[in-house]
Amino acid sequence: MFVDLSGARWFKSSRSSAGSECVEVAHLDSGHVGVRDSKNPGGGLLVFTSSEWDAFLAGARDGEYDRP
Repeated sequence: MFVDLSGARWFKSSRSSAGSECVEVAHLDSGHVGVRDSKNPGGGLLVFTSSEWDAFLAGARDGEYDRP
């Protein structure tokens, strides 16, 4: 699948500090959500549909990914 990243505006969480190792997120014009490593922005990235991203965020809020 090809996703146009030319207009992507990447951002980090407001809870990130300037030197932290973080992920960056971009809400793309296609309705997809891009996720990349802030230390290696030219490296690979993940692309999710908006439904997949919403499900991930809901799971994170609900503790679905917490360690046992």
